[in-house]
Parts: sequence; C-alpha cells; structure tokens
Amino acid sequence: MARLTHLTRDGHAQMVDVSAKGRSAREAVAAGKIRLHRETLDLIAKNRIGKGNVFATARIAGIQAAKQTSQLIPLCHNLNLSHLEIEIATVETGLEVRCTARTIAQTGVEMEALTGVAVALLTIYDMCKAVDKEMRITDVRLLKKTKRDV
Repeated sequence: MARLTHLTRDGHAQMVDVSAKGRSAREAVAAGKIRLHRETLDLIAKNRIGKGNVFATARIAGIQAAKQTSQLIPLCHNLNLSHLEIEIATVETGLEVRCTARTIAQTGVEMEALTGVAVALLTIYDMCKAVDKEMRITDVRLLKKTKRDV
C-alpha cells in the first residue's frame, strides 16, 4: 500500500511539499444530491421558499466555500482558482449539485470542488428546513479530476 503523503514517517500530520512540482492546468468535478419532497421542489421552482432564491443562494455559497477550502481543511494548499461553477439540476428525488473547479497550480482542486458541492447542499438544506423535515444529503463524490501540462 502506498504511503499517505500527509503523514510523516512518524505518523505526524504535515502539509505535502509541492514546491518541486511543476504547475499544470487542473480541473476537478464533484457532485452530490439532496432528497426533497415534491412539495419542496415545487416551492423552490416557484421561488416561494421564505429565505429567498434557493438556487442563487446555494450557488454563491458553494463558490464562496470552495474559495475558502484551505481555511476549512487543515492540510489543503491555498490555491489561486481560475474558475468555479456550481450547477443545480432537478432530478427525480430532489436536486443534484455539481461543482467544477479549475486552476493552474502544483496540486489538484478536488477538495475545492467537493467543498463547493457540500456547502451548496448544506445551504439548500438550511433554506428548506422549515418546510421539509426529511431532507437527506447523499452521494457527495468526486466525478473526475484532470491534469495537463501548460
């Protein structure tokens, strides 16, 4: 099994040293779902959730969170993000959130994409909790990550 790079040989946590790595164009796409009642989806579609526009607020929250990933996850590198996009789609059982993050850096952006998805979903939960007591966030996952030399 490969050695975990965030641990020293003694088992202490450390930030990985990427200073010797070259910069590359990197992209990560993450997604997750929130299960909602049909009535809640109807209220969202009609913009009748009391806290405001659910999609707009969740998009902004996801983008803001992804930009703060290195402050939330202790060993993440601080990245200069070149693009963040949050997409929200209605699916049969609720909503699906997808976050695409891009950078040119020495390390990947998967944590930023995952953080964007998680916080967008939490924002939807917060905005709808007064009308739907059975919401469930599920399937938060990395869909893909790519790296190409620049």
